[in-house]
Amino acid sequence: MSQNQPKKNRKRRFGDRKDGRRLRTLPPMQRVMPYIMKRRSDAQNTFADNLDITEADKMVRVKVKEGMTNFSLLHIILAAYVRMIAQRPGVNRFVSGQKIFARNNIEIVMAVKKEMSLEGRDTMIKVVFPPDATVDEVYEIFNRTVEEATKVEGETFFDTVAKVLISFPGFVLRFIVWLLFALDYVGWLPRVLTNVSPFHGSMIITSMGSLGIKPIYHHIYDFGNLPVFLAYGNKYTVNSIDRDGIVHRRRFVDLKAVTDERICDGYYYASALKILKKLIQNPEVLNQRPEQVFEDVD
Repeated sequence: MSQNQPKKNRKRRFGDRKDGRRLRTLPPMQRVMPYIMKRRSDAQNTFADNLDITEADKMVRVKVKEGMTNFSLLHIILAAYVRMIAQRPGVNRFVSGQKIFARNNIEIVMAVKKEMSLEGRDTMIKVVFPPDATVDEVYEIFNRTVEEATKVEGETFFDTVAKVLISFPGFVLRFIVWLLFALDYVGWLPRVLTNVSPFHGSMIITSMGSLGIKPIYHHIYDFGNLPVFLAYGNKYTVNSIDRDGIVHRRRFVDLKAVTDERICDGYYYASALKILKKLIQNPEVLNQRPEQVFEDVD
C-alpha cells in the first residue's frame, strides 16, 4: 500500500501489539536492522537545528489576548509535531521485540513540575492527540492533562508504581525489571503499565528554555518504545540585513533531537523534520485541520 493513502480502520492481526500494528511490507534491509542494532541506544542518531519562531511568537500573543492565558511556544511545537505525523506517519513507528510497528495513536510524553521550585517534584504526563488536531485543540487537551496531574494531592499513579518498585530489595527489583523487559519484548506488558509508562509513546519532549538554558541531546531509552526525544532551548534574537540594507529582527530557538534510526531512513526523517520546521515558521496553518491524514504502510 502506498505511503500516501488516507487513514482507515484496521482489525488487529496476529503479531500486532496493543499499542501498534506490525509492519510486514518494509524492505528486507530495514526489517533486519533491529536484529543488528538490538538496543535503541545502539541506533540513536542526533540532529540539531534552529527554528525561526518570529511568527510563532506573534501567534502566542494573539492566543493569549483571545483568553488562552497559558498558551506558549510549546503548544505550537506539539501541534506541529502532531501535524507532521499526520503527514509522515513513519515517524510514529517504534521497534519492539526486534520488529517494527506503526503506533496506534499519537502519544506525547513530558515531565512537568508540580511546583516551580528547586524542591518541586517532577511527574510524568502522557497526552494523546487526534492526528487532525488544531493548535487550539492541542492547547486544550495538553493543559487539561497538566492540570489533572498537578492538582493531584500526593502521588500520581506513575509515582505510586515507582514507589512500589523501589520498596523491594535490590535483587528483587532487578528481577522485576528483567521481567518487565521480557514482557515488553513479547508485547505482554499490561496496558495499565504502558498507559502510564513514560518510556512508551510517540515522542518525549523537554523545554530547556523554561529553565533559561540551551537544549541538550537527551538519550532515548532501551526500555519501552519511545523513538524520538526532542529538546528546545531559550529564545534569542538575530538581526540580519537584506540586499536593500534593511535590518530584520527574527526570533529563534535551538532544537536538538535524538531519534531511533531503525524506524525509517534518513530521507524520510529529513522530509518529516522539514515539515515540522515549516509548520513552526508558519503556524497559522495549524489553526485549520489538515486536508488529509495519511496512513502508514502495511
